[in-house]
Amino acid sequence: MTVNELASACGFDVMQMPEPERTVQGGYAGDLLSWVMGKAEADNAFVTIMTNVNVVAVAALVDLSCVIFAENVEVPKEVLTAAEQKGINLLRSRLPIYETCCLLGRQGI
Repeated sequence: MTVNELASACGFDVMQMPEPERTVQGGYAGDLLSWVMGKAEADNAFVTIMTNVNVVAVAALVDLSCVIFAENVEVPKEVLTAAEQKGINLLRSRLPIYETCCLLGRQGI
């Protein structure tokens, strides 16, 4: 499934999608970024409520397919700018983290 298909199927808000055809091949949820760096895998969708610019750095380092901000959190402009510069797809879910992950699971992620 692509990031674009995932966003559409789950009703996620698209905040930034420079690579809509990027494949999503798994998911990871967490807010301790050092843990995410060591445990998430390339092409994962990363679900978090963290909204600092380091989220984008981790997404780029791990080569994640997208970041999904859960719980309708507000994302600062500097995060959007950093994601645009690094080509990172950003989505937002209105649901809590657990329910967002359940949606991913129902999509086969």
